[in-house]
Amino acid sequence: GITMALSTLGTASPEDLATAAPDLNRWFQLYLFKDRGFSAELLHRAKANGFSAVILTVDTAIAGLRQRDVRNGLTVPPSLTVKTLFDMGRHPSWWFNLLTTEPLEFGSFRHSDGTVAELIAHAFEPTLNWADIDWLREHWIGPLVIKGIQGVEDAKLAVDHGADAVIVSNHGGRQLDRAPTTFELLPDVVDAVGDRIEVYVDGGIMDGADVVAAVAQGAQAAFVGRAFLYGLMAGGEHGVDRVLELLGAGIERTLQLLGVTSLADLDRTHFAIRDRM
Repeated sequence: GITMALSTLGTASPEDLATAAPDLNRWFQLYLFKDRGFSAELLHRAKANGFSAVILTVDTAIAGLRQRDVRNGLTVPPSLTVKTLFDMGRHPSWWFNLLTTEPLEFGSFRHSDGTVAELIAHAFEPTLNWADIDWLREHWIGPLVIKGIQGVEDAKLAVDHGADAVIVSNHGGRQLDRAPTTFELLPDVVDAVGDRIEVYVDGGIMDGADVVAAVAQGAQAAFVGRAFLYGLMAGGEHGVDRVLELLGAGIERTLQLLGVTSLADLDRTHFAIRDRM
């Protein structure tokens, strides 16, 4: 019953995911390209492969200054540096897997080698605005989710431009690392538009207690990213299964400790942000 969102920058294509998991509820996370024809092609491929909704990410029109990526030479496919070669020497099973399997590449398109930041600067639409939402609505008739909302006014504009849901998100702090946390922003957005559209949240959701906190503040869903990646890196498919088990167990235990029998019974009396001062 879990929905999966496949990113434009994912290492699997819409066709790959549809073939591997035909019964999965699949959403497609779109980054808008300068080439509108290619963006329209991605939407067509998503629809043709049974994706039921599109998530437009609006906080990555340009790349944030990701110093760790620069220092580590993060590229797709991964580049070999002195540091990575040293790490590979300490983890022979990892480099054996790397050298004997298909290289990691973007599944939905091909691009020249370089950092993700260079790709964003070259290909993504840097002037993304509300008129682009109207363009998207002309090319996608299914549910539309706007990801990257960080304030009430933008949430209201998303409603005005036909969004069916918004994701309160700061991109995991990887775009503007001094942006407010999503848990600080969520209540105001829910109060402003929660009676008209669905409100979701992401950003630092790492265990079941985080999911409970999100729902208690009014979110109808919490999106999880890095936890699944950690499980995948540590244990492959079984690692992802284990993350799902831990999330489910964490939700159940937190509800029990709160004296609540279901997520539907949660409200803001079950959550508080501590004053750091």
